[in-house]
Amino acid sequence: MIRHYISEDIPAVLEIWLLASIEAHHFIPETFWEGKLQEMEKVYIPKSTTYVYEDLERQKVIGFISLVGNFIAALFVSPQQQGEGVGTTLLEFVKKKFSKLELTVYCKNNSAVHFYKKRGFQIIQESIDENTKQQEYTMQYLP
Repeated sequence: MIRHYISEDIPAVLEIWLLASIEAHHFIPETFWEGKLQEMEKVYIPKSTTYVYEDLERQKVIGFISLVGNFIAALFVSPQQQGEGVGTTLLEFVKKKFSKLELTVYCKNNSAVHFYKKRGFQIIQESIDENTKQQEYTMQYLP
């Protein structure tokens, strides 16, 4: 079930974000992600509109998507539940809310680039992330 994020979700959201970030971004040191946890909790999540995917059977949040306007700032699924359609379900949920969506993704995160391309996103720009010095794509979805 998809629902609005509530403050009680923060431990699950942070855990998902950290574990999935480390797994997906093997080309960035784990310490970088660990160092961003407090910023995620105190800055990024509060400034965004976040929806969580709660597995009602497990009574557990297993994924989330955060938006700033029509920009997807985060889409993460617990590594144990990846491949079960949670990310696609969250993405389809926000596609119904916006006529256009944008996001950035690291070029080396091949599985994420493929995921978004398969769901209709196009690469519109390539740049360097100032924080990590890694190349990233800006991708856009237009229905």
